[in-house]
Amino acid sequence: MGVFDTAISNYYSPDIFSRIQTLKVGIAGAGGIGSNCAAILVRCGFRRFTVVDYDRVELSNLNRQMYLAPHVGRMKVECLKEILLSINPELSLSIVCDRVTKANAVEFFGDCDIVIEAFDNALSKAELFSVYLHSEKLLVGVSGIGGIGNSGAIDVLRVSPSVFIVGDRVSEVSSKVHPHAPRVMVASAIIADVILDFVVNGHSN
Repeated sequence: MGVFDTAISNYYSPDIFSRIQTLKVGIAGAGGIGSNCAAILVRCGFRRFTVVDYDRVELSNLNRQMYLAPHVGRMKVECLKEILLSINPELSLSIVCDRVTKANAVEFFGDCDIVIEAFDNALSKAELFSVYLHSEKLLVGVSGIGGIGNSGAIDVLRVSPSVFIVGDRVSEVSSKVHPHAPRVMVASAIIADVILDFVVNGHSN
């Protein structure tokens, strides 16, 4: 057990901590939701991840995503790997520079126990959900996190015993509704909390 794991192990029972460290988390998209949620889950003790994204860090991303100015121009997954390993160097972390589609989603996330949908376009969201909606995986997606204020409206919709959607399901990001750090980070934290609660408290029934 590494230094980070030793430091947080007392927050859980041995059985639960072992489960947290054994389960594999797949993250589809390394933008505002994906990057922040990944960092939170690492801090919770999760160690096994697959992160898939095809994009590079842009200056406009720095208002809400986990990245820093020196990361601009580099692939998001490569930068996120560095960030996550700086929190816990003992991670088992697979990164893929590619676009997730309905055709390759099983290839990327088939061995994951948990899948996070962290896309910013409706078609990609729908395609990933069509693949995993009726699977046995814990699937958590996001819908409606744009704008400023009324962060209390960001809640959790339980679609099925193992499928959740976080957001207000109204405030979609658009040319008129911009993404800002507060609501993006609130949603990211809620997603991580849904996952941790599901794993720790067994909310699968």
